[in-house]
Amino acid sequence: MPDRRSVIRFVTYAMVGAVGTLAQYVVLASFVSLHWAKPVTASVIGALVGAVINYLLNARFTFGSTAHSSALPKFAATAIFGAAVNGLLMKVLIDFANVNYLVAQVIASAAVLAITYSLNLVWTFRRSNVDAKA
Repeated sequence: MPDRRSVIRFVTYAMVGAVGTLAQYVVLASFVSLHWAKPVTASVIGALVGAVINYLLNARFTFGSTAHSSALPKFAATAIFGAAVNGLLMKVLIDFANVNYLVAQVIASAAVLAITYSLNLVWTFRRSNVDAKA
């Protein structure tokens, strides 16, 4: 069973992620409705916008990191990986399973949340790599 601190960290990560996810959904819905991009492309662009927001908020509030030279490249790699997984899931769900793009995005968001939290916890913001809050 996870300890209290791990649960709090995950909940904080999810709340911070909600802000980045909101940004992603705004980009997705805007780009699609304005015909600036198709859903998969708009979703990936939105994911990258959300990733920038998530890095800044997670470094400050979730992981207490000030070691940006170490954490930022790892977070960027994780975010790019997450955006790629997001794009792949969106493509499969929309084009092959005929799922509405907003429903597909909800499913992809849940999957990417689990993957990126795990990667950020064990790699990006690992205690030996960053200054953590006491």
